[in-house]
Amino acid sequence: MEFEYPATGVCGLSCRLCPRYHTDGSSRCGGCKSPFRMGAGCPFVTCAVKKKGIEFCTDCAEGGTCERWKAHRDFSKARDTFVCYQKLQENVTFIKSHGIRAFEEEAEKRCNLLEAILAGYDDGRSKSFYCIAATVLEIGELEQALASAAASSAGMGTKEKARVMRRVLESIAKEKHYYLALRK
Repeated sequence: MEFEYPATGVCGLSCRLCPRYHTDGSSRCGGCKSPFRMGAGCPFVTCAVKKKGIEFCTDCAEGGTCERWKAHRDFSKARDTFVCYQKLQENVTFIKSHGIRAFEEEAEKRCNLLEAILAGYDDGRSKSFYCIAATVLEIGELEQALASAAASSAGMGTKEKARVMRRVLESIAKEKHYYLALRK
């Protein structure tokens, strides 16, 4: 099947905000619709893509009544796996209201901000934290974090810059009551 939006998962996650999407080497994942992931046995890929020939669960006529998808969204309200699911239901609602193109545009903005954070502030231990922040924070808040960290970390080494960025993100999260960790 040819995918029009390969960087958005079948379930509505943005693959661009996953730590494995930003990994170099053989463990890099090109997204949920990449050949690597298509063979992994995801129930949503199996059902939507392989059985029904659709790209997203939101395109399915059974979307409102599908028990598997409902259970996945209910799970995502309280828990995460290796990637942050905190915004999954909001993503689904956004896609249904505004369409996949608008979602892709927002996901691309988030990805660009995440890549700027990773380029300037990744100490080799913060990628997952930054990916969660890029998923949870609003775009304006991510832009604010980048500007604030840049102003506060000029001339510092990578580890110090990473500490500054982490403090900035944690400060925004505390003020807005965001959770910047995987919920296990």
